[in-house]
Amino acid sequence: MPPLVDLRDLRIRFGATEAVHSISLAIDEGEVLGLVGESGSGKSATALAIPGLLPPTARVKGCILWRTAEGAQIDLLHHPPDALRRLRGREIAMVFQEPMTALNPVMSIGHQVAECAQAHAPSFTGRDAKRRALQALEQVAIPDAARRYADYPHQFSGGQRQRILIAMALINQPRLVIADEPTTALDVTVQAQILALLAKLQRAHGLAMLFISHDLAVVGQIASRVVVLRGGNIVETGPVRTVLTRPQHPYTRSLLAAVPTLRTDRSQPLATLHPA
Repeated sequence: MPPLVDLRDLRIRFGATEAVHSISLAIDEGEVLGLVGESGSGKSATALAIPGLLPPTARVKGCILWRTAEGAQIDLLHHPPDALRRLRGREIAMVFQEPMTALNPVMSIGHQVAECAQAHAPSFTGRDAKRRALQALEQVAIPDAARRYADYPHQFSGGQRQRILIAMALINQPRLVIADEPTTALDVTVQAQILALLAKLQRAHGLAMLFISHDLAVVGQIASRVVVLRGGNIVETGPVRTVLTRPQHPYTRSLLAAVPTLRTDRSQPLATLHPA
């Protein structure tokens, strides 16, 4: 059986700059793939190309093959826009990095979560959508979800807002979730809680997940396989434990060395990234 999503020779250009150079990678059903690299390496551009969320200025070549529930393969880059919109949010969902920009500040969180359900189930009544939204909020452990249903994003902590985004992503039981640095803006304790929640929900629903981060250690907590990007190119790929313990590329080794640990010599500066 072909993979759930298969990127072949993907190239992304913004004006005169080619941000992604001939990337090929695949994600199987139920697999968690980590995509790692420094800022500007092409991680987010690659991820946004899958559901067709790149800006109109982007020029994308190659193909993104998606396996439908019936087993057929379609190329998302050449899929009709209306059909792609129906896939987006229903079969392919995203969890963004900064919830305060992803959430609407003047809509209650319950309304926003319920809207995600109604967008892909027009036959839903308002009561149906609210019931589904409450179930999703409870699933991501929002305390007293029924009472807080009418609250606004600013009334929640950063970790709770990230949980709300996860509820919005999972409410339609998608087959692929793209998590674009979902823990970067959180402190270490809340980051660990969000990672544990994502791992629990991934196992419970058998989701495929593309988890994007600049931190290999974070990816090591959730992914089974990792792809390392540098300057729009794949420099290393393999099982996450192998890459973490026996990195082959100098850039991967420098990424690991640049992250402080309890064993880091604090009298010495952190390692810098290996030059391109």
